[in-house]
Amino acid sequence: MKKYIFLLLIFISFSTYSQNVTIGSWNIQNFGKSKNDDEVAYIAKVVNKFDVIAIQEVVAGYGGSQAVARLADELNRMGSHWDYVISNPTSSPTGKSKERYAFIWNTGKVKKSGAAWLEDTYGILIDREPYYCRFTVGRKTFTVANFHAVPISKQPETEIKYFKFLPDLYPADNLIFCGDFNLPQSHTVFNPLRKTGHTSAFKGQKTSLKQKCVNGNCLASEYDNFYFKASGINVLRTGIVYFYQDFEDLRAARLISDHVPIYMQFSLDVIAK
Repeated sequence: MKKYIFLLLIFISFSTYSQNVTIGSWNIQNFGKSKNDDEVAYIAKVVNKFDVIAIQEVVAGYGGSQAVARLADELNRMGSHWDYVISNPTSSPTGKSKERYAFIWNTGKVKKSGAAWLEDTYGILIDREPYYCRFTVGRKTFTVANFHAVPISKQPETEIKYFKFLPDLYPADNLIFCGDFNLPQSHTVFNPLRKTGHTSAFKGQKTSLKQKCVNGNCLASEYDNFYFKASGINVLRTGIVYFYQDFEDLRAARLISDHVPIYMQFSLDVIAK
């Protein structure tokens, strides 16, 4: 009998420490009052497979926060319980470039730990400073830094170059950078971040939509990604959601967004080997 109790305890311990988490990241273009109820309901169907959702391009003015609340409400109608947090507007120098970020999470899978915050240490140098939030699964915590870089025309490398300093601000955190970097992971600006031990979840994966599909090719640029330390995260699966295939054409799909959602399933891999 003691043997079976011992094995049960090991199984429970293993389950607690090795829970898998799926994080999704999506630049939902102009996410605010322009999204009608049907579009919000569709977005909910796309993202409800994730445990944590990081959203970029939430409208800073009226309608942005409300759109996130509407999405959370829609998710809650699907059976699980979801909660959310929304950032203040970023400290961007012009109103046009100001945005909010949001996190939505399935409370049955992860718990938020403490308050989320806009990381403004390099706020003067980074137009839309990243939005951090800590989440706990089992007894372990990971921290997600949600980010939307300036457009390619404004040279996002001039702000991404400061990312090499960000891990040192919170050395005890198991940090995952995610979002729309407006640059491919192959760009040399990411080399200093790689030297800190961070690697990208995707290589060569395009994530933004073309204006029109050409010979079946509908994706344009390799912009969205996750960057994490392999020593703290055991990645099990990555992918994108080809949501545009649900629509007649890209013009209709782009009413939802001009980016596809990306996701990464991982465990915190805390079992001693």
